[in-house]
Amino acid sequence: MSVSLRSLPRVPARLRGCIVPLAILLVWDVLTRFKLVNTLLVARPAAVLEVFLLQWREGDLIPELLASLRRDLTGFALGSFAGVAVGSVMGLSRVADRLLGPTFHAAKQVAIFAWIPLISVWFGSEEPAKVVFISLSAFYPVVVSTFEGIRSVGREHVEVARVFRFTHGQILRKVVLPGALPAIFAGLHLGLVYSWLGTLGAEYLLAPGLGIGNLMIDGREQFKMDKVLLGVIIAGGIGFTLNALSSRLEGRLSRWRVKLA
Repeated sequence: MSVSLRSLPRVPARLRGCIVPLAILLVWDVLTRFKLVNTLLVARPAAVLEVFLLQWREGDLIPELLASLRRDLTGFALGSFAGVAVGSVMGLSRVADRLLGPTFHAAKQVAIFAWIPLISVWFGSEEPAKVVFISLSAFYPVVVSTFEGIRSVGREHVEVARVFRFTHGQILRKVVLPGALPAIFAGLHLGLVYSWLGTLGAEYLLAPGLGIGNLMIDGREQFKMDKVLLGVIIAGGIGFTLNALSSRLEGRLSRWRVKLA
């Protein structure tokens, strides 16, 4: 007897994103439970859960999480502020674009991890160096998005504002900035994602300290794959949460912009 796809129960929209993770978890459990993979290299899900509970009870996990988040948000704030400032100057001034643009675009082509040797020499390998590296991770996408957002504002809108005798400040506040906001928000969103990736890279490649990266390093050195996998899962979960929160904030700010328009 044939079964129509329409007759199958539908999965609620909010739960559809859980299908693939649950499937991966099931395959992971089956492979490790029946030893179809080397369990010394791939720990069982139950072992990862045990390590999580142990870390939580001993109070080691929260300081690691807070250290990574504080480092991430500090670097993101500095990098995004500098990115919006530089992108705005380049977008508003043709002269500044000609002066700064070639250097910026050349520096942008350098892989972010290639800056670590210079950063470690200039700032050491402790907390300042990590924050600088994270800031640099957020800086580039924010500059590009801010620049493109400002340049995408139609000249006809600016001309109409000039007809109504708007001052330069009024044109910037009431025409250019509202028109560029979606691109700036997109750049900040991307900068937040990149800053989290930079946080993990900084913790892994610079001096050891509190952080999720250090959790994975400890697991690697002790050859405890359950600890390494726990760090990977936590890093993915935090990245997903930051992305979701920034998407929601971007949506609310966009609605606010529409109301003001």
